[in-house]
Amino acid sequence: MGRRSLPLFLFRSRLLLISPLTSSVFTLLQLSLVVDIYQSHSKMVKLTSAFIALACAVSSCMASPVVTERAVSATCPRYTIINTRGTGERQGPSTGFTTMNSRITAQLQGGQIYSTVYAADFSQQSSAGTADIVRKVTSTLASDPTHCFYLEGYSQGAAATVNALERLTGNAFDAVKGVFLIGNPEHKSGLACNVDTNGGTTTKFVNGLSAFGGGIASNWVSKTLDVCNYGDGVCDTTHGYGINAAHLAYPRSTGTQNQGYEFAIKQLA
Repeated sequence: MGRRSLPLFLFRSRLLLISPLTSSVFTLLQLSLVVDIYQSHSKMVKLTSAFIALACAVSSCMASPVVTERAVSATCPRYTIINTRGTGERQGPSTGFTTMNSRITAQLQGGQIYSTVYAADFSQQSSAGTADIVRKVTSTLASDPTHCFYLEGYSQGAAATVNALERLTGNAFDAVKGVFLIGNPEHKSGLACNVDTNGGTTTKFVNGLSAFGGGIASNWVSKTLDVCNYGDGVCDTTHGYGINAAHLAYPRSTGTQNQGYEFAIKQLA
């Protein structure tokens, strides 16, 4: 017997049953292929990312670190700033030098700040301050002969500092590299070290309240910067009288702070 043909409607029914299945299988195969490709791509991306990360890490390790170091003075690898405060300031650093000293010690390694011990009261008896400055210099040099010093004095503290200079001789004189004074009652007219807060000459030829005394000795002038604000009645009796606004302006004076910093760096270098 020959093969019997299926009725057309049954043949079409089988096609309807088979075709969706065949289509689904084909679709699944396509999806499987896409997933395989995606996974392979993902692995490649991960591998590439890991390689890049490793390369960056190695590069970072091999790169030279950037280190910012403070300068070291060839002349003064160790130095002390002796800070002598003005009348009415509490024991400790004077406000007149806070900004410049912060910059000086940030720029030059090996520095420390010493605050002169004395009353700094309105009696204006500064001899104890003078003695403490001399003691600090000589006692430090006894244990460290190559130590350097930078002296600072504000108002009554400036007078105490000036009076200490004549007692610092020999090795002590050599060890003191610079003297910076502000509002100095012993400011003496005509000295080469006299400047105003801007480094000018408006107070070069004026006298302070105690200028009748010895003042800055001639052998110390080249090591000194004596800053007097125009109209400061303590150091400029020609244009001012007593402790006034001009006398209290040094801590906030940019010109004064810059001069103190630059002079110290120059003298201690």
